[in-house]
Amino acid sequence: MPPQEFASYEDFFTFYLHEHSDARNRAMHAVGTLLGLATLIVAFAIGHPWYALLWPVVSYAFAWIGHFVIEGNKPATFGHPFWSLISDFRMLGLMFTERLKARMQAGVAVADRRP
Repeated sequence: MPPQEFASYEDFFTFYLHEHSDARNRAMHAVGTLLGLATLIVAFAIGHPWYALLWPVVSYAFAWIGHFVIEGNKPATFGHPFWSLISDFRMLGLMFTERLKARMQAGVAVADRRP
């Protein structure tokens, strides 16, 4: 099945947030993203840059468990890897600044108005 097409990144991000509607899945993504970043930083800090190649294993293990076990859907990474990576960090930023709930509600309102 070909990946879903989107008119813009904003359309994709609205879809992305819908695919992360369960707070437990979002928590798994946050943990995975932060541990992935820590893996990168520590790998270079201890002088073993090759260990940095483990970041996708660490990050995506948490994210994919969140999708398959908790949310029951397929990760958007499979169809849109770059936009998904950007969206992981964008969602994390919205979580930390406590603006995620408002953005998710705005996305639902936009989706409801579409034909």
